Parts: sequence; C-alpha cells; structure tokens
Amino acid sequence: MTEKPILYCSGPLFCPEEKLGMEAVAKTLESAGYQTFLPQRDGLEPFVMGLANDPRVTNKAFRQINSLVHRAIFAVDIYQVAVRCSGLVFNMNGRVPDEGAVAEAAVAFAAGKPVILYKCDDRSLFNGYDNSMLLGLSGDFSTVKSLTAIPAQFEKIKAQIESRGGASYKKNMPPFMKDTVAFGQKVWSFLCTTKFFEAPASEIPARLKEIAEFCRQ
Repeated sequence: MTEKPILYCSGPLFCPEEKLGMEAVAKTLESAGYQTFLPQRDGLEPFVMGLANDPRVTNKAFRQINSLVHRAIFAVDIYQVAVRCSGLVFNMNGRVPDEGAVAEAAVAFAAGKPVILYKCDDRSLFNGYDNSMLLGLSGDFSTVKSLTAIPAQFEKIKAQIESRGGASYKKNMPPFMKDTVAFGQKVWSFLCTTKFFEAPASEIPARLKEIAEFCRQ
C-alpha cells in the first residue's frame, strides 16, 4: 500500500485557541491517513515561544544564541515546505492571515506544491473576498470552509498539478533557497538524531544552546 504524503499545516499558533484550530487541521488530515508536520508540535517554535520571557534566555549572553536558533527555525520550516512535505494547508482564519503562514504558502506555491486554503472565518478584506494574492496560491482561487473537505481538495489540486507535468523545483532552486534547504535538512536531522523533542522542559535552554553551536559549525 502506498504511504500517503506528509502535509505541512500552516497558520497562527500564538494562543490556545489558535493552537487548537491548528491541531484540528492536523487531526483531520491524520484521520484521513496523511502524515503531517505541525510546527507547534513538530518544529522548534514551541520551545522558543515558551521561553520568550524566561530570564534564563532573555539575558544578554543568550541573545546571540537566540538569533542562531531563529535562523534554524526558518531553515527547518523552509526545508519542510519546499522539500519534505508534499503539500501545504493554509489556515487563513483570524482577523488577518498569519504573516509566517503567508510566507510558507508562497514558498509552497513557488515550489509547485498543492496549497489548500482553509477558512471558516466570516471576516474578509474586500467585500467578502480575501486578498487575490492569497487566493491565487490555491491555483484556482478557491477556499474550503470545512475541515472535512481539506483532504479531497488536496487530492484535487495535486491531480491538477500532476496533469501539467508537476514541478522540477528541487533541481532548479535559486542559490539562497538551496543553501537554506540544505541547512534546514541538516538541522532537522540533528534534531531527530539527538531526540531533541523528547527532552524535558528543564533541559530545553541547554538543548537550544546545542542547536546554536550546531548552527555555528
């Protein structure tokens, strides 16, 4: 049996309500047999955000480390979007779309990956319509309003892309992107090898220092 692809779950994740919304997206996809990458669960984001006001990491000595870790977050997420994942689901709910998710969706679109726009929020910018620069990322200017419709929409957009020959983006990445993806892949491998995500909360500051040192090297 062919293993279903990994889908990147992109959207706001800065408060409990937003996190629950993103968890719902991931669970819907996983229930349909897909694998998911959920940054608030599988990336470095929760560790950095959770320590934002921690005195252990806000002192001057830790600022350089924090800067390196932010570079690692960017590289890992770009690697996931551009290479490891086969598509992206963009949760557009909120007063305005999350700016990080906008960037991730644009990268996925440029890489020739299916971008599914999910929105069940009545707020919009232009008389019932969202910004055309966001709607266009779906390929057909469509959004899905229910979680259960996401898997079918992914398969639909995926088929449309494949019918046009797919994309050879991996072979034709611009230099900056290529370097970022290579670095992100190395950091991701390091995180998995060192079992970073299994570390207790008390060890996270020390683990972040390990990542910073890895980035320096």
